[in-house]
Amino acid sequence: MSEDQMEIDSAPPPPHTHTHVHEHEHEPETEGSVAQQPAAKQKFEVKKWTAVAFWSWDIVVETCAICRNHLMEPCIECQPNTLNKTNEECIAAWGQCNHAFHLHCISRWLKSRNVCPLDNREWAFQKFGN
Repeated sequence: MSEDQMEIDSAPPPPHTHTHVHEHEHEPETEGSVAQQPAAKQKFEVKKWTAVAFWSWDIVVETCAICRNHLMEPCIECQPNTLNKTNEECIAAWGQCNHAFHLHCISRWLKSRNVCPLDNREWAFQKFGN
């Protein structure tokens, strides 16, 4: 086949799918415009949507360095009380150094030394509670 006899794919170009019209464009709709084309068939329909979220404390370590229990779990002092189902909560305490411990654990520690168990800085409460 010579160059002047090459077959040319004569398929029509794909339809215009751009649906955003700028406010400054006021052209009348013509045959082949988006408004006159048939709507595309939906590929799927959302019947139910359930969101799932995970959260954690904004701290690097989530365990008490004194008792080695997770901060959201009772400390070793409160664990026997969970068996008796008492309503006493075991809360976390943060120091100015941003280290967190169970309040019972750090209170017991501070009776012997008034420093953070992890960095030996003088201990000062930043916050405590849930």
